[in-house]
Amino acid sequence: MLLVGLSFILVGLDVGLYQQVHFHVNSKLHRFAAGTPGALTITGSLTRTALVLIGLLLLMLRHGLRRRKHRSWQAVMALLILAAVVNIIRLLHHDITTVGITSMVIGSAITVALVGAGWYYRAEFYAVGDPRTRWRALWTFAGLFVADIVIGLAYIAPRGLVRPTSYPQRIQSVLYAMVGATGPVRFSHDVRSDFFVIMTGALGFFTVIVTAYVFLRPAEPVERLGAADAASIRSLLDRQGETDSLGYFALRDDKSVIWSPTGKACIGYRVLSGVMLASGDPIGDSEAWPGAIRGFLDEAARHAWVPAVVGCSELGAEVWCRGGNLTALELGDEAIVAVAEFSLQGRAMRNVRQMVTRVARAGYVAEVRRVGDVPREELSRLTRQADSWRGNPTERGFSMALGRIGGPGDERCVVVTAVQDGVLRALLHFVPWGSDGLSLDLMRRDRSAQPGLNDFLIVEAIKAAQDLGVTRISLNFAAFRAALERGERIGAGPILRAWRRVLLFMSRWFQIESLYKFNAKFCPEWVPRFMVFPGSRDAVRIGLAALEAEAFLVWPSIELRRIGRKLRNLVLPRRKLPRQATVAD
Repeated sequence: MLLVGLSFILVGLDVGLYQQVHFHVNSKLHRFAAGTPGALTITGSLTRTALVLIGLLLLMLRHGLRRRKHRSWQAVMALLILAAVVNIIRLLHHDITTVGITSMVIGSAITVALVGAGWYYRAEFYAVGDPRTRWRALWTFAGLFVADIVIGLAYIAPRGLVRPTSYPQRIQSVLYAMVGATGPVRFSHDVRSDFFVIMTGALGFFTVIVTAYVFLRPAEPVERLGAADAASIRSLLDRQGETDSLGYFALRDDKSVIWSPTGKACIGYRVLSGVMLASGDPIGDSEAWPGAIRGFLDEAARHAWVPAVVGCSELGAEVWCRGGNLTALELGDEAIVAVAEFSLQGRAMRNVRQMVTRVARAGYVAEVRRVGDVPREELSRLTRQADSWRGNPTERGFSMALGRIGGPGDERCVVVTAVQDGVLRALLHFVPWGSDGLSLDLMRRDRSAQPGLNDFLIVEAIKAAQDLGVTRISLNFAAFRAALERGERIGAGPILRAWRRVLLFMSRWFQIESLYKFNAKFCPEWVPRFMVFPGSRDAVRIGLAALEAEAFLVWPSIELRRIGRKLRNLVLPRRKLPRQATVAD
């Protein structure tokens, strides 16, 4: 399969780039193309443009072939057949030199051989795609195509033409120029004519490339947790939710779920950039984990997605690696506080004790309640206030974030608030961890509030834990904690010290060192968490997908609706509203 994919790439380079550059430089025909009959000129331009696009599309399809995408195989076969047809048209119109005929015959023979090889190995390209991507590509092409015509027509001004032309003729010229041909419109100045050809040709090329990218990019289905799946997950968490503090986060609204054949275990996941990303351990009976893992890996193979897991425990990593032939990498540690053993006394807790005392003296009052005990109106007000403190409009979190407060079924969650003089200044939200634990979901506070307010709220939550029947609380995840801690010790090796310096440098953009120091203040028990993935070849891709899932990496997006409103306001003048009557009138 690697040989077939490499052959497709070589054909793409030969058809799309080498042949066109070679013929364009050496052929004498293009020098007097303007004096030849119109059919020959149009045909030559069309065939050359078509071969360039075919070659570039073949190059774009190489990744899909490597992933055994059936849609990519279909597109490659169609492009190879189209390339052969275009070559036949060029031969019939004599649009090549004598030397080019020999090269084209050899290239055509290779193309035919590849078509046969592709058909013979068609069963190897089994990965399915998402039908939504096809419709999205169609709408993308339609929108760009209409925009290209509008831009081309706007450039054709009546005063700059040799003779008047009708709108159908102008549209025809725009369409012809988009594929490299000449239309009925003639400009009075060569500079305007050359710029029109370059502009419309670039627009047509951009339209084809963007449409092909949207059509061929990895499928990302709409993640939405159904009500039935959510109810089943809650049932599993009620029975066996004590095993993993991240289990409740599988109820995120943007996750999908894979079930074991027996229905006793499941795995929540998202698909980002062709990576099927799960978080935490499988939920449910550990004996049913292998069945859920097999279903997860089968689904990834069927769509040619790269399977990966972030934040699983040591036991979960062992089951994943044993059942899926994967490899594991320690990501960091989760901080867990045992309520019965926690105390503010001692030198190690001096900093926390001072911060809590200072916040209490400033007049802050904490309240710890189950979400089900908070009135709905107050809960909505708390949520709006917490959202106003968020500096970034993008909600961060995936593996240890629920993404909502007070949703249906979340009555057992815990909300901790801090009020000063009747004004809300900070909020913590915890999700259930089995029947006797809590896992920290989010921390938000007013930036103008007293420093150490989060420390104060966590201590208050620990104090109220016994009344809530809670014996353990999971705090934030500290990425690469072991490297940060060992790298600053006396006797640390040069490699470990260098790795620690890299982590400190990355902490300027990511909360690596700050989260570690914040968690370490509470003297927690450190529980290692792992990432599981197929191998080093996909490590970078999985890392980027994990950053995207946690919203540390946000790709720029174009707000089409906002752009459409601006264009509409430019084209359509605003109507003046009638002046409203006043009391004086």
